[in-house]
Amino acid sequence: MTALNELIRIVGASHVLTGTQAEPYLNDWRGRYEGRALAVVRPGSTQEVADVVKWCAASKTPIVPQGGNTGLCGGATPDSSGTAIVLSLTRMNQVRSVDVDNDTMVVEAGCILQAAQTAARNADRLFPLSLAAEGSCTVGGNLGTNAGGTQVLRYGNTRELVLGLEVVTAQGDIWHGLRGLRKDNTGYDLRDLYIGSEGTLGIITAATLKLYPLPVAQCTALLGMASVSDAVAVLAAARKGFGASLTGFELIGGVCLHGVVQCYPQQRIPFEGDSAKLPWYTLLELSDSESAQHARERFEAIVSQTLDENLVIDAVIAESITQSKALWHLRESIPLAEKAFGKSIKNDVSIPVSRMAEFVEVTNAALQARMPGVQHVIFGHLGDGNLHYNVACGQACTEKELLARQDELYELVFDSVHRFGGSISAEHGVGQLKRDLLPRYKDPLELALMKRIKQALDPQGLMNPGKVLN
Repeated sequence: MTALNELIRIVGASHVLTGTQAEPYLNDWRGRYEGRALAVVRPGSTQEVADVVKWCAASKTPIVPQGGNTGLCGGATPDSSGTAIVLSLTRMNQVRSVDVDNDTMVVEAGCILQAAQTAARNADRLFPLSLAAEGSCTVGGNLGTNAGGTQVLRYGNTRELVLGLEVVTAQGDIWHGLRGLRKDNTGYDLRDLYIGSEGTLGIITAATLKLYPLPVAQCTALLGMASVSDAVAVLAAARKGFGASLTGFELIGGVCLHGVVQCYPQQRIPFEGDSAKLPWYTLLELSDSESAQHARERFEAIVSQTLDENLVIDAVIAESITQSKALWHLRESIPLAEKAFGKSIKNDVSIPVSRMAEFVEVTNAALQARMPGVQHVIFGHLGDGNLHYNVACGQACTEKELLARQDELYELVFDSVHRFGGSISAEHGVGQLKRDLLPRYKDPLELALMKRIKQALDPQGLMNPGKVLN
């Protein structure tokens, strides 16, 4: 009670949650991790965050920072000890300012990503970070995992969209680093230490984000094809034909599309006959800054070229914004449909695009040899080499049997990723899911340097313990 009274003194009684009020904060989105906490604390300002952290540092209380709790690796879920607090930043949800001359905006960590996008659009600007969870994930969580999404191909990961940060250190000090400068070479880049650190070094409370001009026109198409190698060839043609205007290039397994329409009958695959049964599809988008006519002409020329070269079997080009949104909705519904069908083994990996087709072929064959009948649920951001290579039960086993072999199948897939020069975490982070796998795939010196940074910035080990590093 003494601890709770201290926390209540800092943030107010209504923002210190225990018992059933705390329960929604103690489970991860996938339902794979469940923890306990001393309390869920919801500060309303950066100073309140700093005061909470100072109290935790003095009392040696671990802190688990949390945004929208949409993570997929258990990075925002406390352990079972009940000794930590969950520090929820959802009350800190304001867009503090928008500077159209500097093409920046300052956003608090608890701001929902979609709200940040809307604030930029209201100022006739684009904030390009876009992911399926944008209606519920927060900017702070995106920063913590260095989220990617569907437009990395053109705009880069979250790290590339940030100019400055406001951070509460593990000691409760406030780093006021919200400078909106594109050039600032005055020492070490502290900003990049905190982005992608998953709350293990400090707590990001606000960020200065880059804005871009709104595109004059966008063209979207869903293309059906026979193989991943054909998709890679289409990507090369699109890069050559569109250059920097190529905004999105998504690879979608036919299994994924059929799962979406089975789960959500109001959606439909916009092909008929054999074209609706192809093994692979790509979702292609061009953003043009010149004119709608110019965009359409360029777009149709490249799509026609890929059809003529037999790289694409069939194509549907969106004729309106509504149709474009419907195509993207198909793609963005895949994770929700997958969750509705039950638990699967999820792999968020990164592979050189040039080796992607071979990786899929070799790894699929290895999985089938190990566990005949498992289902390959494959989709992702082919344009930047990020594949969500997921494994579902299919006809091979029950959900319980699949999960019982999770470690074995992770090792098979990740060993293949490693052989192809890839990474076992592309955009979802490490959290607790992949923490113990890092020593197998990470260079020992890299891990040693990471641990030195952790020790230097969080010597008590109170910031999100048990995540990223063991």
